[in-house]
Amino acid sequence: MTEIYRMKSNIKKSVLALTILVAFLVSCQPDNETSNKQKATPPRWKQPKTLAYEIKDAKQWLLDSTIESSKREIVFSINRTDSLNFIKMDTVIVPIDLSGDLPAYLPFPMNVSSLKEVDKIIFFSYKTQTFGAYEKGELVYAGPTNMGREKDQTPTGLFFTNWKAKKTISTFNDEWELKWNFNVLNKEGIGWHQYSLPGFPESHSCMRLLEKDAKHLYYWADQWILADKTTIQVKGTPVIIFGSYDFMASKPWLQLIQDPHALDLDEIEIQRITAPFLSQILTEQENRKSFQVSKKDSLQ
Repeated sequence: MTEIYRMKSNIKKSVLALTILVAFLVSCQPDNETSNKQKATPPRWKQPKTLAYEIKDAKQWLLDSTIESSKREIVFSINRTDSLNFIKMDTVIVPIDLSGDLPAYLPFPMNVSSLKEVDKIIFFSYKTQTFGAYEKGELVYAGPTNMGREKDQTPTGLFFTNWKAKKTISTFNDEWELKWNFNVLNKEGIGWHQYSLPGFPESHSCMRLLEKDAKHLYYWADQWILADKTTIQVKGTPVIIFGSYDFMASKPWLQLIQDPHALDLDEIEIQRITAPFLSQILTEQENRKSFQVSKKDSLQ
């Protein structure tokens, strides 16, 4: 009886060991569906299933209590405005499908292959009143802006970020407090900062932003590095301001009602806009990296 008991016990142990071994071997085999999902790179920004717009009464639309705050912010941005100015508007454009992320409704392309060597760069589009920030050719942040009014238009071309201040006073009016200010043209006092967005170009040459956007770019972009009070040793993040705004026409984003892609900036256009400045951008970028290396070596 004792021998039989021992045999049964050994069989149970063998079966248990075999079961564990099989389970282990099965777990090591890649599941095709899981493997494919892991290999597939999901888009950084969620796209809406349908991209189409309709005209709405601003006040009536705001009365809909079922709309989430994040969706409201998308609609504010599409109309290039903020919550306080949105309610003053009569009619606005609203996406039929609000399931996407904000960048999916703005003009900038998600990727620009010609920018893969560029660590950071910001574009401001005068025509569309939007900005897009890229890292290594990938769109990492985007939002609305209100740029210079007709008699104080924002200069276009290549610039670099200079100094920044969480709070400063406007050079046009000492009663205007500018939050999250990042200077781009030092002598002219032009840069981006948080300020009221009425939904059209209205600034005195600066690029007005929503507070959350101004704050994000404040920490994201790099400042200049000075050798002395008057000499720039290392330039900041490149900024390209491009395009023009038709001050006599209706707001450009109203075109999205007829054609939801009317304002799209494709990869080829961004490449064309950047091409004349790319060599300088990469030179300044290498200069910053060399400075950082030499500074690190000097501390060792």
